Amino acid sequence: MAAEIVNPRSDSDTGTGTQNASDEPFDPAFALHRGGKMAVQATVPVRDKDDLSLAYTPGVAKVCSAIAERPELVHDYTWKSQVVAVVTDGTAVLGLGDIGPEASLPVMEGKAILFKQFGGVDAVPIALATTDTDEIIDTVVRLAPSFGGVNLEDISAPRCFEIERRLQERLDIPVFHDDQHGTAIVTLAALRNAAKLTGRGLGDLRAVISGAGAAGVAIAKFLLEAGIGDVAVADRKGVVSRDREDLTPVKRELAELTNKAGLSGSLESALAGADVFIGVSGGTVPEPAVASMAPESFVFAMANPNPEVHPEIAHKYAAVVATGRSDFPNQINNVLAFPGIFAGALQVRASRITEGMKIAAAEALAGVVGDDLAADYVIPSPFDERVAPAVTAAVAAAARAEGVARR
Repeated sequence: MAAEIVNPRSDSDTGTGTQNASDEPFDPAFALHRGGKMAVQATVPVRDKDDLSLAYTPGVAKVCSAIAERPELVHDYTWKSQVVAVVTDGTAVLGLGDIGPEASLPVMEGKAILFKQFGGVDAVPIALATTDTDEIIDTVVRLAPSFGGVNLEDISAPRCFEIERRLQERLDIPVFHDDQHGTAIVTLAALRNAAKLTGRGLGDLRAVISGAGAAGVAIAKFLLEAGIGDVAVADRKGVVSRDREDLTPVKRELAELTNKAGLSGSLESALAGADVFIGVSGGTVPEPAVASMAPESFVFAMANPNPEVHPEIAHKYAAVVATGRSDFPNQINNVLAFPGIFAGALQVRASRITEGMKIAAAEALAGVVGDDLAADYVIPSPFDERVAPAVTAAVAAAARAEGVARR
């Protein structure tokens, strides 16, 4: 009997939304996702009544009673210190936008298996049937006793900023919005190496960021924290500047922190003489704007699947080119950061992820490249087995140094 696959076309095309495999060309993506991409697996055997009495009743009662008396033992005798909740409301999924919690699950499952594959961290996808900020926060707080950390994923801006901030205020475990900080960490690592390759430091660079959403705002703040010379951010209406009267509170704060040069107007005009372009918005940057950048510039065009500047064009003018795609060199991929960051934080039972821990992660990631640094190799591959251990160790050490480690 032929297997049934989900038909990616609309119901009007097929009548039912599904179709027999014999009537539809084989799609490996649907084949791989059938039944989901992950499962729960026991770490202890339950082969007989003795095993059962230890794993469940009556043996489990002893452990429960001990934890009730000393709550900190939950880290030693449950999975708490080894597992992360991957939480979304499905409002900003990849390049798909607001597709809802059910449709977000394949991405959240994917995130969970990346945690395991690249960081040895167990993760559980949790897609919430609400977009209300207070409801999301309250729900995650109520779920938190089961987890050692919370990875917020694909929650739209500007709500994502408030959700992360308020959750971290209420919880004593790391809360990390990967769309913000993971992107920023990998971007900084690549930028450090690009600057090193061309004999400059971060303080010598002026950057322009296209996109003032979660990633753009986080990258701008993080680059400032790391010591970049100047950075301006542009949204759909142009450069975020103090003279604009249409700014949200988040963008108003951004205007106060960025754009020392006092630029205004379009993204294209801001690129004139700029050392760095960072794209996290989609759209297309005209070639003349790229050509107007400073000599030995860097173009990090990270929109997927279509970079803001195609590498063929970027290479005409830039010393270093990076994208978010795996089929070009220098892929800016969050998987280089979040598995090791959580592994390091969980290892020392950190209460939060600090700016210092994120800086340490970026420095460790940049350091993996080492003496192999080249224009087409400013950031390592996600499959480089040195990455996660280096980031994990750096984050754990930084957590201890910053006083947020509990072991």
